[in-house]
Amino acid sequence: MKRIITHKSPDLDAIGSAWLLLRFLQGWENAEVNFVPAGEKLEGKYDKKGEAIELVDLAETIHVDTGMGTLDHHQTEDNNVCAASLTLKYVLSFKDCSLYAHDTKMEAVKRMVDLIVNDDHFQQFYYPEADSDFHDMSVTGQLQGYKLMYPNDDKGMLDFGLKILDILLHTFEAKIWAEKEIKEKGVEFETRWGKGLAVETLNDAVLKLAQLKGYAVSVRKDPQQGFVRIKAMPERRVRTALRKSQVEKKTTSEKRQAKSSEIDLTPVYEKLMELDPDSTWFLHVSKRMLLNGSTKNPEMKGSKLTLDEVIEALKKI
Repeated sequence: MKRIITHKSPDLDAIGSAWLLLRFLQGWENAEVNFVPAGEKLEGKYDKKGEAIELVDLAETIHVDTGMGTLDHHQTEDNNVCAASLTLKYVLSFKDCSLYAHDTKMEAVKRMVDLIVNDDHFQQFYYPEADSDFHDMSVTGQLQGYKLMYPNDDKGMLDFGLKILDILLHTFEAKIWAEKEIKEKGVEFETRWGKGLAVETLNDAVLKLAQLKGYAVSVRKDPQQGFVRIKAMPERRVRTALRKSQVEKKTTSEKRQAKSSEIDLTPVYEKLMELDPDSTWFLHVSKRMLLNGSTKNPEMKGSKLTLDEVIEALKKI
């Protein structure tokens, strides 16, 4: 029998530590997770005491974020360390760790753990617009909400947090893949509205990342289905989503907004309809999204146009 022990009312650090053990420590994927008061250890008879894996009543047991053991950080003042970072270091000490076979997954897990360190030491204090509501949509915000709804449901909170981290691992992997593809395959070009970027890829995260990097127009062509997706800088919303004090701040996004005020993809839509009338083209009412395929509408027909032909159409508008 294998058991992971962490503290009651588990926070992101405790949940993240358990997640690392359950997902990446060989033989521990079905370990039972139990909870003790913060700082304490599981009661019972200990053998191999003081090691990461202890025998407690003859069951292999690992304590994380509690018990003052090797995977608890509360005996150190180093704010670059948390239980999850210690747990990741421990998991990677085994050569059979599955992360060594997947560079992208390894990088994704490391980034996630670094953010858990930030969270555990309240580095959100230094984040841009630290008091903004959008930070409350974070993993920490969701866990806090779960705790308010179900204050004594430690197991439910753990399961909820594990599912979030499983989902976020895919998000981080897609982003890292997108970073690589933009660097290796991205084609930059000029449009009347500013610089554009186009990539032929299966990874839709490329489109979002290109937008966030500030490109006026971002293009993705799916090499399998032929779908073409074009997105331009969005128009800035300055109503109820942001408080007045936040809207008034001079930010990079405001500079982008000034630059994008004249964007209208209607002539691009008309040109692509002319070049490829048999395909399905949808121009969003904002005039800043031109879609030739979407998971939201699998009936759309992909384009026969090459990525270069789409780029040329954008350059000539």
